[in-house]
Amino acid sequence: MRLSEFREYMTDEFGRGYALVVAEDLVIGELGDLTANQALAKGAAPKEVWLAVCHAAGVPKERWHGAAKDKPKVR
Repeated sequence: MRLSEFREYMTDEFGRGYALVVAEDLVIGELGDLTANQALAKGAAPKEVWLAVCHAAGVPKERWHGAAKDKPKVR
């Protein structure tokens, strides 16, 4: 997963405005008590961050590979 795909998945799942809030403000234990933006800035893989966001935010597992059915699987 590229960073651009991460951002797209975030927007698809949370909406443009709330995705920005989640990425900036949600502290995630799986990421070492960092936010998504902090983890990405420190070099974490976008896929790892996306899956941690999904888990922390309670995103149903059927949407962990993107909200739209025609999206490719997270790789």
